[in-house]
Amino acid sequence: MDGRPTLETVAQRAAVSRQTVSNVLNSPHLVRQETLERVRAVIDEVGYRPHGAARQLRTRRSRVIGLRLERTVDGINGAVLDRFLHALTEQAQLRGYRVMLFTAHDDAAEIGQYGELLDVLELDAFVLTSTHSGDPRTAWLCEHDVPFVTFGRPWDPPGTDGQPDHPWVDVDGAAGTRAAVEHLQDAGHTEIAFVGWPAGSGVGDDRRAGWLRAMRAAGVPQHRLDALDVATEDGIAEGAVAARRLLEHVRPTAFVCASDSLALGVLATLRSADGDLIASGPAQAAVVGFDDTPVARAVGLSSVAQPLTEAAGRALDLLLQQLSGSSGAPTRDHHVLLAPSLVVRESSASAPPT
Repeated sequence: MDGRPTLETVAQRAAVSRQTVSNVLNSPHLVRQETLERVRAVIDEVGYRPHGAARQLRTRRSRVIGLRLERTVDGINGAVLDRFLHALTEQAQLRGYRVMLFTAHDDAAEIGQYGELLDVLELDAFVLTSTHSGDPRTAWLCEHDVPFVTFGRPWDPPGTDGQPDHPWVDVDGAAGTRAAVEHLQDAGHTEIAFVGWPAGSGVGDDRRAGWLRAMRAAGVPQHRLDALDVATEDGIAEGAVAARRLLEHVRPTAFVCASDSLALGVLATLRSADGDLIASGPAQAAVVGFDDTPVARAVGLSSVAQPLTEAAGRALDLLLQQLSGSSGAPTRDHHVLLAPSLVVRESSASAPPT
């Protein structure tokens, strides 16, 4: 191909109009999914990139999206947001946008950054992560009419303490832990413990709820559920302590954990007790984590995987819909709940004790 590929080049290759290519780049919600995928494939194939300076003059947009980069705790679960960020950045670039990272030590500092970034750099929009109950960031952005989307549900009903309705994308954690329990039940386990976070964390409560539903559906009485449920802060050491407590007092045959960090701690306790990291015989308990981190894959830990690439793409679509000026009042289409998938490995492949 001679010279730099143009909008016309993409249109001809994809057998669509120039306007359709423009909609794919700027208003993807207007384009049928089949056409969207075909045009994006051609954009990637020919290496088309919109002329940023000319388009910025025409649209008066910076075509820059802001996202707060959070501090990782143990280097394991931080990989989840790293993968989401990579997918978001990659897909934004294909559509002529850039993602700008910034740091803040808490919500108030993040809100302070919003004002500065909007005034000085004229950012177009923001992506928020780590949503939680009473989150003040969404209220501030709505009050200032700033386009944004959250990766994570609002954990308060709209209108609670001024919480607005807004676009969001999330992964169904309860469905993930329920699938983990049902997998273990199919293998013959009945004494399935849950190692999770203290109550009050929206994400943690959601993941605990899936375990509870599956166990109650199997007829496990409440007093036994209370004994099998342990809450602790996130981390490998914390997971190890929780597992020791359960093994000493309850003797579960399997563990479902709210994170891979906690699951790795459980595996460490099983290794110290039985001399083997991965369950490989009928005398050992099975373990399932959550987030399917690289460490889980390396050690053979079964884990619930989040569709992070899809989540990033859907979040970006919601942002571009707002930036195109056609968002209107939030509707069900502004709320995207994605299904996770269970990845079964050696840690939950063995038969339960007999």
